[in-house]
Amino acid sequence: MSEQQIKITLAQLNPTVGDVTGNAAKARAARERAKADGADLVVLPELFIAGYPPEDLVLKPAFQSACRAEIEQLARETADGGPAMLIGTPWVEDDKLYNACALLDGGRIAALRFKANLPNYGVFDEKRLFARGPAPGPVTVRGVRIGVPICEDIWLEESEDYENVVECLAETGAEILVVPNGSPYARDKADLRLSIAVARVTESGLPLAYLNEVGGQDELIFDGGSFVLNADLSVAAQLPAFEENITTLVWRKTVDGWRCSGPVAPQLEGDKADYAACVLGLRDYVRKNGFPGVLLGISGGIDSALCAAIAVDALGADKVRGVMLPFRYTAQVSLDDAAKLAAALGIRYEVLPIADAVNGFEKILAPVFAGLERDITEENLQARARGTLLMAISNKTGAMVVTTGNKSEMSVGYATLYGDMNGGFNPIKDIYKTEVFRLSSLRNSWKPDGALGPSGEVIPVNIITRPPTAELRENQTDQDSLPPYEVLDAILERLVEREEPLADIIAAGFDRDVVTRIDRLLNIAEYKRRQAAPGVKVTRKNFGRDRRYPITNRFRDFGKALPAPDEKLVTRGSRASADAFEG
Repeated sequence: MSEQQIKITLAQLNPTVGDVTGNAAKARAARERAKADGADLVVLPELFIAGYPPEDLVLKPAFQSACRAEIEQLARETADGGPAMLIGTPWVEDDKLYNACALLDGGRIAALRFKANLPNYGVFDEKRLFARGPAPGPVTVRGVRIGVPICEDIWLEESEDYENVVECLAETGAEILVVPNGSPYARDKADLRLSIAVARVTESGLPLAYLNEVGGQDELIFDGGSFVLNADLSVAAQLPAFEENITTLVWRKTVDGWRCSGPVAPQLEGDKADYAACVLGLRDYVRKNGFPGVLLGISGGIDSALCAAIAVDALGADKVRGVMLPFRYTAQVSLDDAAKLAAALGIRYEVLPIADAVNGFEKILAPVFAGLERDITEENLQARARGTLLMAISNKTGAMVVTTGNKSEMSVGYATLYGDMNGGFNPIKDIYKTEVFRLSSLRNSWKPDGALGPSGEVIPVNIITRPPTAELRENQTDQDSLPPYEVLDAILERLVEREEPLADIIAAGFDRDVVTRIDRLLNIAEYKRRQAAPGVKVTRKNFGRDRRYPITNRFRDFGKALPAPDEKLVTRGSRASADAFEG
């Protein structure tokens, strides 16, 4: 390092949870790249050696030991005189487990920093896994004092148990803030991250490098999008989203402190970002779990069409198999559209009529159902026959079944257990039906960088414009059972994402009967959602990690105005405080 310069490499990489050796190999390769660039320091994301989030795996002593052994080996390798490495790892010290960053330099572990603020909301559950670290000071690399707040350490909130890590680092002499993160994707999350970083730079007067993980881990997508802010709040560098990237940045010391400049990659926003998240999520779920490919039912409808396009973009046409499973209610237009979709995407495609299976089930059940009217039970036999056949092909070939229900259907239970809900993963589980239409139209005019599918129109326009139908009975449409999707999704967004009281939704202009009915369907479908396949998280509140409601639950909001709290009923000293012990 020259007197007025330091080179820092940001390694925005995609780890795999539990693949300690593989993650160490990625870190080693990133360091070699940084060394070739003449870097002084290479930085990797939060808990990189373990993969993030490790969940309860991190409590396993054998796993903790494996992570430490790899960190120690990486530390030995820094004796070669190359760049120092700052890498996230679980770390046990004094019988406590920490979310740590280790500075490896000169053949040893030169410093350790422990995460002080542990998130415990939404998808995060760190307080039950890790001990809280002490207020940290900066680490020194080539004479430069670098502050290392870890992810939540910069997401400052007004709270008694929240350590102002950035303030502490500034007061103890930090010159540059380097923030390793495991920050999962949600719609418009990039703007929120930037605003948080701006606030910390404004408070501390220090430049900040925000390094984020990239890749899919079960339902979570990490979108990368790492960036650097100079102390004057100018964007010094921006890494691309949804892809691995290693960038070395040159920092120079000026009279006003350290500054850097680098490439600024354009960022995906809105529907484009959501689509890219779905592609990355499916790709990593399939590849990291070792499936040779995927298959899905192609119905001629828009949900399966969008999922097929996502699958081809994620894996390539040679890894995707489409199966049309028609019955007597399947319209010829559905058969035609399904065939056109498969041809446009270039996937293997076959038609397997299910009449023999459905008629066989009905014949077996005839004595049991004697004297009973035909109803939804017979409709669901079609869906369950399809689900059984898809799972049989999966068993035989090893390919994973992609299930294709959207968030609107998952919300109100408009799906059949052990039928169309069968499958290993759902790329559109967190995408409402109105968004399915938008993403389908979008895909016909655009695809993300790195997508493996063909360009141009891949989803026949008729699939997008045709009224949605499950085709389980004659002339059926979704709107026979549900309000228009524009209305349904607007109500669901208020119920699910915002947790609004029914009275507020009704006051906003929605019909009382429709709102109460949708709320009832949302509540009684919880048992179905517990049995649904995992799927990509896109919204701020997905079903599963974000929204965990009891299945057995008798509370109902009947849409009445909420009573105001009556503070007169609260006895002085009843709250848990010193007042409670006054004589």
